[in-house]
Amino acid sequence: MRIPLLCGALLLVAGCSSGTDTGAATLAPPLTPLTPVPSASAGVTTTSPTSRTAVPTAAPAAGTDEAAVAAWIDAGTRSDPDKFHTATRDGVATTLHEGVAFTTPGGQAQCMTDPKLGDGVLSCLLRLSDPAPRPIGSEGQWVPGWVDFTGTQINVGSLHADPGPFSVGAGPELPLGSALEFGDYRCRSDAAGLFCVNHAHQTAVKFSEAGIEPFGCLQRVDAPVDVGAKYSC
Repeated sequence: MRIPLLCGALLLVAGCSSGTDTGAATLAPPLTPLTPVPSASAGVTTTSPTSRTAVPTAAPAAGTDEAAVAAWIDAGTRSDPDKFHTATRDGVATTLHEGVAFTTPGGQAQCMTDPKLGDGVLSCLLRLSDPAPRPIGSEGQWVPGWVDFTGTQINVGSLHADPGPFSVGAGPELPLGSALEFGDYRCRSDAAGLFCVNHAHQTAVKFSEAGIEPFGCLQRVDAPVDVGAKYSC
């Protein structure tokens, strides 16, 4: 009698256990695996914007693309434009107001802008190792190192009745490696020479004792009788 009762009890327990498992499977749906989220220290790769033009490590050589020349000039140490609005002659300083004046170390180049001579003209006086001769049949004072850069044209050597804007003297020194921005221009002083870019016209020029070196669309063209050399786009 005890054996049948024991078997019945075992069957009852087994039946209850089976029913409980079935209910648990019904009430608890299968878990969805979680997608691991990378931590900040998991080496997440980020992309930073890069310049389209590589910046030359040395002063641009002849034939360098204008964009590379501009990038090199822009990489110079920024100078405060407010410090370059005066010119000094014989100890007398003259305020240029909207004009800008600066000189490269050693006085190799003296540059100035004068709104009275026309907006956007950068004029420089260079000490040239081999200046152009005076044009035949020309009258007036021949200044072979006078350079006018407008962005679309460069005139090297010209006739003048007076010193023009340079009558007030020279501007402060622009140290080597320094860059000065004014109007559409930015210039950088370097041991190889003075480099200036006109961002509006995407042209540039190098001033040195050897003369000038144009960049961009500027090409040598026939010069008028009162100009030593002319470059134009």
